[in-house]
Amino acid sequence: MLRIKSVLAMSLVLCFIVLTACGQAADKKAVGSSEQQQTETPAAETAPKEPVTIEFWYGLGGKLGENMKIIIEKFNASQEEVIVKGVAQGDYSETLKKLQAAIATSQVPAAVLSSNVDWARKGLFQSMDDYIAKDDGFKADDFVQTFLNQGKVDGKQYFLPLYGTTQVLYYSKAAFEKNGVKPEDLKTWEGLAAAAAKMTVKDGDKTKFYGWEPMWGSGNMMDAAYSNGGRVLSEDGKTVMIDSPEWVQAWDMFRKWIHDDKIMRIHSGGQGWEYWYKTIDDVMKGRAAGYTGSSGDQGDLDFNIVAALEQPGWEGKGEGRPEAGAILAGIPAKASDEQKQAAYKWFTFFTSAENTAFWSMNTGYIAVRQSALEDPAFKAYSDKNPQAKVPLMQASHATDPFKDPTGGKITDALKIAADKVQIENVPAAEALKEAKEAAQKELDKKLQGN
Repeated sequence: MLRIKSVLAMSLVLCFIVLTACGQAADKKAVGSSEQQQTETPAAETAPKEPVTIEFWYGLGGKLGENMKIIIEKFNASQEEVIVKGVAQGDYSETLKKLQAAIATSQVPAAVLSSNVDWARKGLFQSMDDYIAKDDGFKADDFVQTFLNQGKVDGKQYFLPLYGTTQVLYYSKAAFEKNGVKPEDLKTWEGLAAAAAKMTVKDGDKTKFYGWEPMWGSGNMMDAAYSNGGRVLSEDGKTVMIDSPEWVQAWDMFRKWIHDDKIMRIHSGGQGWEYWYKTIDDVMKGRAAGYTGSSGDQGDLDFNIVAALEQPGWEGKGEGRPEAGAILAGIPAKASDEQKQAAYKWFTFFTSAENTAFWSMNTGYIAVRQSALEDPAFKAYSDKNPQAKVPLMQASHATDPFKDPTGGKITDALKIAADKVQIENVPAAEALKEAKEAAQKELDKKLQGN
């Protein structure tokens, strides 16, 4: 009897052990299933990542602004990671001023059509070298090197060129035909002045129709000085040379043509690009025979009315040597890392061969990639529209833009001098001497480390 009880007890113990083990196995299976659901469910239910929205500030109006909107819309439709919101400013200068205020408050756009070497050195712009190093599609060799190099500061790529620009001549076909003036007559500035005098219409002392309209500001005047053999600084970079005979001669000729001969005039002042469009309107509406303006004006012009020519040189000095510069874009350093990467993505889209060719065809600005010239659409367009080739031809013998080592103080002195000559009728020798003295003081401070 005791033996039977012992066997029964042992059987009960074995059953309990088996049941317990089965229960634990079932629990483990249930827990494992639950854990698997917990790890699998979030992956299946994760919402799509929201696109990064960035602001892009640019100082463009008219047709230029319209074409910028087209490329922004094209970019936004091409992918789902980034949304660009374009914010138009009055002009390039206003963009820089507003950016300065934005940096002060740390409320910066992620992308801006602007550049400043001094600000880059102070860490206010983001170097793009790391982004470029990780971008297999960048192809630095395909960029027009003079444009790409203009975006480098102390060997680092702080800015990317979105397009190139140079100032060219635009003339009224009707005015030339009426007065028997031929395009080849404008090979020199002296020849252009003679043609302008021939086409000018006066009523007593008042000019009713101007033979030519240079563009307001120091840019056109600097071009003329470069073409006359002038330079801003000595080769060692220690001496300001803007009061040399080459500068004085070129600038005083423009003063004479504007104020003494009254065969040319300047539109100045106004809001943003107002003065620029007034100059264009004079030619398009039959109040002037031609003007000197940006290659980027081509998007605003009717080439049934006007045609384009390269800027001239001076007699005995060879072909013209005006500036050909890049319009650069940068990424403010105070933008978030996510926004910086989005801004870089936008810039590389804009500078693709297809898009830089589109910009060139529709605006007249110079494409920044060499491969754009092989774009089928651009080839067909330039064959039908010869004015599109003029900026490219001029860029081949152009002067690189002046990089002001003082952070803009020399450039400011030149702007003041240009206003005195163009608007106030101050002799070029006097205006440039004052500008040289002011600029030299600033350069000396920079060289002395002050």
